[in-house]
Amino acid sequence: MEKGKQSFIAEARRDQIIEAAIKTLDEIGYVKSSLSQIAKRAGISTALISYHFSNKEDLMNHLLTKLLEESTSYIMDHVLAANSAQEKLNAFIKASLSYQNTHPAHNTALIEIVFNARTPENIPYYKLVDDEEEDPILAELKLILYEGQKGGEFTSFHVDVMANVIQGAINEYMFTNPVLTKKVDLSTYINEVVHIISSAVKK
Repeated sequence: MEKGKQSFIAEARRDQIIEAAIKTLDEIGYVKSSLSQIAKRAGISTALISYHFSNKEDLMNHLLTKLLEESTSYIMDHVLAANSAQEKLNAFIKASLSYQNTHPAHNTALIEIVFNARTPENIPYYKLVDDEEEDPILAELKLILYEGQKGGEFTSFHVDVMANVIQGAINEYMFTNPVLTKKVDLSTYINEVVHIISSAVKK
């Protein structure tokens, strides 16, 4: 078999495993997920998964990277389609929250990994802080806010504080606060957050 064809087949198999892992996390959560459960949903053997990924942790790390890249790309595409800083900020908020509705299983899988996976040092992923590289989504949000202030669209405020307020509002719904999600549907929540933040930043 040609090398290129082998590579294509291997990549397709890894994608199949990744999709099965997303489905498994969505259905039974991180703790109950295992290579055998993922293999069952992929319709392949556990040994075949082990050929591509050394263990569950290795698979989940690859999946986490893929999920973060997908969500980041989704948000950035919407932001880049906007023009003014205000439009970009609105697009950022809407896309960040809408991703949960358009990719529900992916969103659940992301949450399951972040809150349940641990490093070899037993540190939960959600407690990890990379001092060398800022989250690209947070960096983009700060850039929008800086540009809005520089261009005279936004009033004076501490960009780091405002960025964290916005991310906090997004994460509150993203991480499925049951009290909140039962009372407020996603569309209403998006509109309210956009209105509140727009009122807070406008000059």
